[in-house]
Amino acid sequence: MASSMRSLFSDHSRYVESFRRFLNNSTEHQCMQEFLDKKLPGIIARIGDKKSEIKILSIGGGAGEIDLQILSKVQDQFPGVPINNEVVEPSAEQIAKYKEFVAKSSNLENIKFAWHKETSSEYQNRVMENKELQKWDFIHMIQMLYYVKDIPATLKFFHGLLAPSAKILIVLVSGTSAWDKLWRKYGSRLPRDDLCQYITSTDVTQMLDKLEIKYECYDLLSTMDISDCFIDGNENGDLLWDFLTETCNFSTTAPPDLKGEIVKDLQEPQFSVKKDGKVLFNNSLSFIVVEA
Repeated sequence: MASSMRSLFSDHSRYVESFRRFLNNSTEHQCMQEFLDKKLPGIIARIGDKKSEIKILSIGGGAGEIDLQILSKVQDQFPGVPINNEVVEPSAEQIAKYKEFVAKSSNLENIKFAWHKETSSEYQNRVMENKELQKWDFIHMIQMLYYVKDIPATLKFFHGLLAPSAKILIVLVSGTSAWDKLWRKYGSRLPRDDLCQYITSTDVTQMLDKLEIKYECYDLLSTMDISDCFIDGNENGDLLWDFLTETCNFSTTAPPDLKGEIVKDLQEPQFSVKKDGKVLFNNSLSFIVVEA
């Protein structure tokens, strides 16, 4: 590994920008939307049965865009029932955006919000120390398990917080996605960061099986247009390279042989499809629904 290559997470503003480019060039949000519209109502149909308040816990809720959509689906299902929505999010910046988003949104009258600036493991430790094992009706962990050190312990802990007929929704990249192939083949040659693990739905479902926790898993196809990655010096392409490899300025700092190999692989059918002159990387998502 070239010593000049460094983790993307070491440059916060570049990471944020590369993530923005990923969202702009992928169907990630449309894929999430399709799940929320078509599948979520059935999944949450029973979570509020005979309850005077519905308790929802968002782990890694970010700036709240997806959270508010989930809350709106819960409101549709249980009109007028008060909702207590607690958010665990380590980034102060994201929490500030979330609060702004709530302030600008309507129809939230029956929802109480609370934010905790901490990681999921900090939350876990605090709850255990205070022995305040509150039960939850719906817990969601969207695209955040990559940042957890001990995933089986985390799954077991949150499963233990479920009320009767409650569910956990876990969203992360699918084991059938190209991310899985990219990480397996090149992970050891890219700069690693303690912050983030290479993990897909296949790993998580194996952990749940071992823990003997019941779940259902839905896969939805999502793609990322990486065509710009093959144009030298293209700014959008360079930022997408950073996102793909979790490496800061990958295009200019990677050893040429490594970049050459990945360039070739990314155009292979097990990584991407070519459509209308575009190269579309397989960004498929898994939605794992864990039962109480």
